[in-house]
Amino acid sequence: MQPQQRLQSIDALRGFDMLFIMGFSSLVVALCSLFPNGAECWLAQTMDHVEWHGFAHHDTIFPLFLFLAGLSFPFSYAKQCAAGATRRQIYLKIVRRMAILILFGLLYNGLLKFDFENLRVCSVLGRIGVAWAAAAVLYINFNRATRIAICAVILLTYWLVVGYIPAPDFEGADPLSMQGSIVGYIDRLITPGKLYNDNIFDPEGLLSTIPAIVTAMLGIFTGEYVRSEKHSGSRKALTMFVAAVVLLGVGLLWNIVFPINKMLWTSSFVLVVGAYSLALFALFYYLIDVRGWSRWSLPLQVIGLNSITIYMAQKVIKFHHCNKFFFGGLANTLPEEWGELLIRIGYVAVCWTFLYILYRKKIFLKV
Repeated sequence: MQPQQRLQSIDALRGFDMLFIMGFSSLVVALCSLFPNGAECWLAQTMDHVEWHGFAHHDTIFPLFLFLAGLSFPFSYAKQCAAGATRRQIYLKIVRRMAILILFGLLYNGLLKFDFENLRVCSVLGRIGVAWAAAAVLYINFNRATRIAICAVILLTYWLVVGYIPAPDFEGADPLSMQGSIVGYIDRLITPGKLYNDNIFDPEGLLSTIPAIVTAMLGIFTGEYVRSEKHSGSRKALTMFVAAVVLLGVGLLWNIVFPINKMLWTSSFVLVVGAYSLALFALFYYLIDVRGWSRWSLPLQVIGLNSITIYMAQKVIKFHHCNKFFFGGLANTLPEEWGELLIRIGYVAVCWTFLYILYRKKIFLKV
């Protein structure tokens, strides 16, 4: 198994994804607010999570990141094998990465406050660590056909369990509601500390992490295909786009009986957001790695190469203070809507400058 050159499209797309976590969503809302009823337009509304069923653009950020984590693994695995790493060493590296991500998730949620009774154990980074690690182990141990079958079994079984087994502690509640879902019941029963939604439900809970493995596996399938030498880059991009259309169609059909829901991470959600992730990667891959049009993507790569860094840094570093120091005075002289827009632009600029300094110094947080 031969390693291949790092795909710039992966870093650029990861940077595009993290850009919204870095304040770009608020910037879009502020820009929409310049127009009459702009804050109520579809573009502004899609910059936030939906309350329950359905999905908006903001609901794609997390699964796209997980998809990209999976996509990177076939390249990483090939590189490790080419370097002579043993199976045991590779497994240890997978476990180490999973443990670090779980730890970072706990730190993000306030581990160092030592208030364990109110500590939220579930986290975004924790789910990425567990789901990615499980998908990586499946990739190492099973062929493609077996992994496809495993993914299908996971999604079908999850549908039957979540869709038809209600929570016993909320008698009569809809099994697809927050209170009546077996997903929330298991977290209320097992998970220590507090849950995200009033101790009733956690969107990064235990049971809903299982279908997230398929999200990571969809990324692995994609990376595996891109690594192959069977087709040209253009053919690969087209095939990925067609596969995305198929995934979208199946996901929308499944939505009729098992609604798209990020908090439950439903099987239909896995397919629909998997389609979005695959189509977006196909576009980035074609433009950057196939056609070689990469110069425009450097600002995104700066973010993508330190994605975990900016996720954690925003919790630790007060970028808002720096933003107000440089842009607050000018913002106060402008009409309210324009001042808000400047502040939002300033925040993104401050965060990006921080990452660019790390990029120039070749400082990258590798997990």
